[in-house]
Amino acid sequence: MAAARPCALILVSNLFEDTMNQSVQTASPSTPAPPWPGEIRVAVICAQWHADIVNHAREAFIDELARHELPPARVECFEVPGSFEIPLKAQQLAKSGRYAAIVGCGLVVDGGIYRHEFVASAVIDGLMRVMLDSGVPVLSVVLTPHRFHEHDEHRRFFGEHFVKKGKEAAEAVLKLLKG
Repeated sequence: MAAARPCALILVSNLFEDTMNQSVQTASPSTPAPPWPGEIRVAVICAQWHADIVNHAREAFIDELARHELPPARVECFEVPGSFEIPLKAQQLAKSGRYAAIVGCGLVVDGGIYRHEFVASAVIDGLMRVMLDSGVPVLSVVLTPHRFHEHDEHRRFFGEHFVKKGKEAAEAVLKLLKG
């Protein structure tokens, strides 16, 4: 039992260096250790442009984490106006030191003037920069469909696709947190 404890402490120290001076509760031999050490927190940022579609990713992300015993109370949700603002919010959250991982969710659509390609590139490049500069895993659920139209079939299809991508992001976060 004593040999298993340092692994959890190493994970906590790698993810939350500023919490090392706080007390750590140990479980009794009859109580199983919690699956997630310390107060691991994950942030999810959702663009509000097409929120009725994008928010499917957030809900699927939270549900999948909960299925793996990372409770919804450990996930903090943030909203930004559009996908372009996601990297700035991710940077602010990464600098706070509160989050073990950050996920950005958005839908960048082709408005017919090719602007979407520049926005999508800026968002992904920005998220990568935040991750590399901070050392905090930053994942993208920012989708850029080749063609999106404001009709029920596309709204349904992309809503379902965001559910899939939200689950995939949760699986990736879980793998990253488990090392």
